[in-house]
Amino acid sequence: MPVAPTYRQTMPTGLSTQRLAVLFVILVTLALLALVGWQSWTSRAQALREAGMDAANLAHSLAQHADDTFEEADASLSSVIERVETDGMGPGQISRLHAVLQSQQRFIGQLAGLFVYDEQGRWVVTSNETDPLNANNADREYFRYHMNNPDRGPHVGAAIQSRSTHEWVIPLSRRINHPDGSFAGVALATLRLSYFNEFYNGFDLDAKGVIVLALRDGTILTRRPFDANAVGASIAKARLFTDLLPVSPVGNEMARSMVDGIERMYAYRQAEEYPIVSMAATSKEAIFAEWEANLARSAGFVAIVLAAMALCALVLLRQIRHGLKTEAELRNAHAALHKLAMQDSLTGLANRRQLDAALPDEIGRARRGGKSLGLIMLDIDHFKRFNDLYGHPAGDECIKAVGQAVLGCCGRSGDLVVRYGGEELLVLLPECDEDGAQRMAEKILNAVRQLQLHHAGNDTGYVTISAGVHVMRTDDPALRAQSLIQAADQALYQAKSLGRNRLCLSRPNSPEHVRLA
Repeated sequence: MPVAPTYRQTMPTGLSTQRLAVLFVILVTLALLALVGWQSWTSRAQALREAGMDAANLAHSLAQHADDTFEEADASLSSVIERVETDGMGPGQISRLHAVLQSQQRFIGQLAGLFVYDEQGRWVVTSNETDPLNANNADREYFRYHMNNPDRGPHVGAAIQSRSTHEWVIPLSRRINHPDGSFAGVALATLRLSYFNEFYNGFDLDAKGVIVLALRDGTILTRRPFDANAVGASIAKARLFTDLLPVSPVGNEMARSMVDGIERMYAYRQAEEYPIVSMAATSKEAIFAEWEANLARSAGFVAIVLAAMALCALVLLRQIRHGLKTEAELRNAHAALHKLAMQDSLTGLANRRQLDAALPDEIGRARRGGKSLGLIMLDIDHFKRFNDLYGHPAGDECIKAVGQAVLGCCGRSGDLVVRYGGEELLVLLPECDEDGAQRMAEKILNAVRQLQLHHAGNDTGYVTISAGVHVMRTDDPALRAQSLIQAADQALYQAKSLGRNRLCLSRPNSPEHVRLA
């Protein structure tokens, strides 16, 4: 427990001047940094808002394009279904329908082909010049969907590779019914994936920007930049599909891609008529590229200004610091001397001088707070024999070892371990009742025993200590520091007279309790 020096110091005028100068530099620096920081923050937020608006506008254009593209192909399907369900699929009707399908396929550029399948999945008529023999599409997802669902609406499936042309296509299909409403087959329009890719390549995006066309369930139809491995991949677990789309068909957010791990500003829009979602995204790197460049320029300017200010401040403070350095050295020397004066040179523990300063303060604090104050007086058993057997250097080492063992038992910051004199130690325990002081004494005795320091002159064969424990009564107005020490010392004397290597308690009504007027 260090004790503060009692002398008074007068703050030099140079130190006041230095503090004012430093304070001025700090305030100007903080003001400059706050201004630059606020400007940087607002410009960053503006860059983010503009990126979100640009992405939202692009997503709107992409969604409108996808809606129009699918709607045009869907109109052809509706026309085909009307012909099939009205005219039937006889040889004459099939010949006329083949010509119609070819005409529509040539007229609508995004169409890769138009197909009609019967209820078994067999190819009835297509827009192809020639069809594969015995072709059957009953295994396709869209065919199974219409066979098992009476819904007559359009169905958009995941991108597939055409069996007739082997190019990537998006299937758009509708159910064909018999007059009784039973399943009669499927009408299919396939949209070229390349059509969407060519359209998307016409937009000016940053190097890491992306455009994605996906189904409502999160299945990717196509992507710019095109990656065949990404076609058919699912991003259904992305927050856009799990949290945002169920709430709103349009929106944006900053997110990390599940495909390539790049963080981007995404804007999305779901088509009005079809279960497809268009997404446009600008990379975070591109969004903040100009902002970061401006920030670097601002930082450079601030650095120059701060460097100039620092140089001026250094010139101003140089002389002041020179004087303060000398004063600091004197204070440090005084503090070192004060520490030495309060510390036992052999053990590094507190000495009697520090105890004399600390104990009255602790007594007063205990009285004011109604707290207890414990003291433990310790003595190394048969220490004179130890010195006679092993010499004084060994005795010094023994005292140091015991002192460190005692110090290691005292974990609280307020506890004070004192070398009271010779082989005697004293432990001061603020706010410690009799039970706590007794436990601490037992802990100390065991710690010294565990050192197993050889002592042929002791009955145990190794070094032990005896302890006297006393706890201050706060209701005794005549209590003095010396009376506490004397009470603990008398308890120690009793422990030694009872055979050593033990502790004794000093109790209020017992002979070893001492009161001094």
